[in-house]
Amino acid sequence: QVQLVESGGGLVQAGGSLRLSCSASGCIRSIFPMGWYRQAPGKQRELVATLGGSTKYRDSVKRRFTISRENTKNTVYLQMNSLKPEDTAIYYCNAFISGVYYWGKGTLVTVSS
Repeated sequence: QVQLVESGGGLVQAGGSLRLSCSASGCIRSIFPMGWYRQAPGKQRELVATLGGSTKYRDSVKRRFTISRENTKNTVYLQMNSLKPEDTAIYYCNAFISGVYYWGKGTLVTVSS
């Protein structure tokens, strides 16, 4: 079984920065795609950034957010700069391992105006 644990969320003022982390543990045998999604109140979950064979960002976070990873630690990061109130959401880590999608429980990011 695989577990994903996120950390780093919190309350920040608009224009501020946060760094999210997500560590994967369990039966992991190789490097696998990982990414971040978010879900704001009353909205559907949406892709923020993924890092696998290529790196992808949703348009609204390009040039503000950066996804990176440490393969030796099975950890993925999301550096979020110039945060906006519309970035407020629960951020979920995602990993695709051996044909299965895994999700973390999420970490709340609140950006005040």
